[in-house]
Amino acid sequence: MIVQDVINHLETLAPLAYAEDFDNVGLLVGNRNEKITGVLVTLDTLETVVEEAIKKNCNLIVSFHPIIFKGLKKLTGKTYVERVVLKAIKHNIAIYAIHTALDNALQGVNDMIFNQLGLTNKRILIPQSETIKKLTTYVPKNEAEELRTVLFETGAGSIGNYDNCSFNVDGLGTYKGNEKANPSLGEKGILHKEAETKITITYAKHLESKILKALFKTHSYEEVAYEITTLENKNQNIGMGMIGELEKPMEAQRFLNHVKAKMNTECIRHSSLTNKPIKKVAVLGGSGSFAIQAAKASGADAFITADLKYHDFFTAENHILLADIGHYESEQFTKNLLVAYLTKKITNFAVVLSNTNTNPVKYF
Repeated sequence: MIVQDVINHLETLAPLAYAEDFDNVGLLVGNRNEKITGVLVTLDTLETVVEEAIKKNCNLIVSFHPIIFKGLKKLTGKTYVERVVLKAIKHNIAIYAIHTALDNALQGVNDMIFNQLGLTNKRILIPQSETIKKLTTYVPKNEAEELRTVLFETGAGSIGNYDNCSFNVDGLGTYKGNEKANPSLGEKGILHKEAETKITITYAKHLESKILKALFKTHSYEEVAYEITTLENKNQNIGMGMIGELEKPMEAQRFLNHVKAKMNTECIRHSSLTNKPIKKVAVLGGSGSFAIQAAKASGADAFITADLKYHDFFTAENHILLADIGHYESEQFTKNLLVAYLTKKITNFAVVLSNTNTNPVKYF
């Protein structure tokens, strides 16, 4: 098994197409064709983590956070980032980061918090938009069923609108047949409607390259006419944060004790306690101040996240309980998720949970 095989599994769980634009995800260090000896899963990649990988004979580190976030102009070992990259390269260790791709996944970071807190009725807090694409193409009628089947098997979610239509050379693109094509042309270069079928199919955007490859391979035209549009629909299975409900309402203080115990955190910074019981809860691992208004609009009684600033707490306005449980604490179970997932997918070598505590924040 090579590095790319593990990447394929990870990107089935959390396709990189859904990572945030600002992020730096994917293979950051190493050769994707390198044979794997073992995989070490961590929240952060530090020098101590690389040393742990060396000791445990793991030449691939799967990290939640990317060690390279901003561009590197030098590799002199001056910063901790440079030292990590140099040590990994020296020992031929690849580093893969999944970060916001897993943040946006239905069974990702926020799902772990959701489950830890014992919430039910799960839904995405901020669904991602522009994740659904629509492909429209035209195919000789006798090839339509084969193309539909191939596109469906590639992963397209729904197929419809198989109406016969004319194929306009000037309007939709250049038609150029090969030895397989047998079109029926009428006056002014327009195909007889009996010869062409229109196929419209929707699909998740991360499948686009596979779908186009299947289209070009199956279609008999040397130059295929097609159109791709992005739909405005928000994807209810992809996005930031989650919202759910406790089995039974809790008084605010009791709820905070529940969170503290379940999330294994030493400290919770929170806004003023509300007088209403906590039933509906929003969660977002990592820095989540941007989602406060979404949590309030959803009707959540409490919002669990991290990295809130002083003025963020004012925005609660006694309508919602804001609870900052710590960045590391909100994401700490993510590596367990990745280990469990990879262990099910890969059985012929070790997938190791890192025992290095990478939390840079200490409590006195």
